[in-house]
Amino acid sequence: MIKLAYVAAPEPNITNTLMKQIGVTHAVYYPDLSTKPNAPEDEQPWGFAALKRAVKGFERLGMKMAVIEGRPPMEKIKLGLPGRDEEIEVVNNFLRNMGALQIPVWCSMWMPILGVIRTSFSIPSRAGAQVSAYDHTALRDKGPTEHGLVTEEAQWANLKYFLEKTVPVAEEAGVRMAMHPDDPPLSPIRGVARIMSTIENYQRLVDLVPSPMNGIGLCQGNFALMTKDMPGVIRHFGKQGAIHFVHFRDVRGTPDNFVETFHDDGQTDLLECLRAYREVGYEGVLRPDHYPKMGDADFKDEHTLARFFAVGYIKGLREAVYGKVPE
Repeated sequence: MIKLAYVAAPEPNITNTLMKQIGVTHAVYYPDLSTKPNAPEDEQPWGFAALKRAVKGFERLGMKMAVIEGRPPMEKIKLGLPGRDEEIEVVNNFLRNMGALQIPVWCSMWMPILGVIRTSFSIPSRAGAQVSAYDHTALRDKGPTEHGLVTEEAQWANLKYFLEKTVPVAEEAGVRMAMHPDDPPLSPIRGVARIMSTIENYQRLVDLVPSPMNGIGLCQGNFALMTKDMPGVIRHFGKQGAIHFVHFRDVRGTPDNFVETFHDDGQTDLLECLRAYREVGYEGVLRPDHYPKMGDADFKDEHTLARFFAVGYIKGLREAVYGKVPE
């Protein structure tokens, strides 16, 4: 059965307590994985000691760390710059430490320079809730970045180099690498190619370095902008065993102009998506994310309220597809 998770910190807090009370038992960990110059590995956030402390912290909470989403510095890797081999070795040590601690999935990402882009975080939605959005016309007058043109050909060459160096380590460690899509899935932006932005390119990723460890972080909010047949995409990649992690959210619009939505207000048939996950036998983790801001001026914890709505809605969909979760 597909498992529900959310981003959590490995220490007691009211949100963790409430999530446990509504039946969430798996955690997605998002540490700051930036390196500390000149510090030994044991003091690095990606080092064995730091990750072990996090694992034990979740265990004390009665939760399992199922995925890590934080990422060590990788800009030199993505741009093919001097120093990329040193960055790759950091990633490989990180994968080895994950394997030693039996942390099964790393959600990687390949967005050089610009990263995740939104042009607004306060678009009015249902009853005054606020959602984030992207409108490409807002960047119309912005020229290339200081890096100039970054071509698709260069990006594919750099990605292949990276995967050839890291996938064998992931295989030895037993860690599944789950590549998150470009957000937005639009290319190029300001002269920078973004190659994780189409269904065809995701198949190319899977085929680039074939391995059970080289797969997809299927963020449905981004994939829903790449396809009108999300259940078909789930079946396509799920039958290849290539889905390693799921972000379960929704949007309305197109890659160059979209808004994020409540789970029950987007353009995707989420019930059919869960049926597709069950059909292909995906039993990994999904988590909701990119929550609307709910409440009013006197309610300060608006994202927590939206998390609860999301989890409750997804649990209802899951029960409709899988039946009741065994005790």
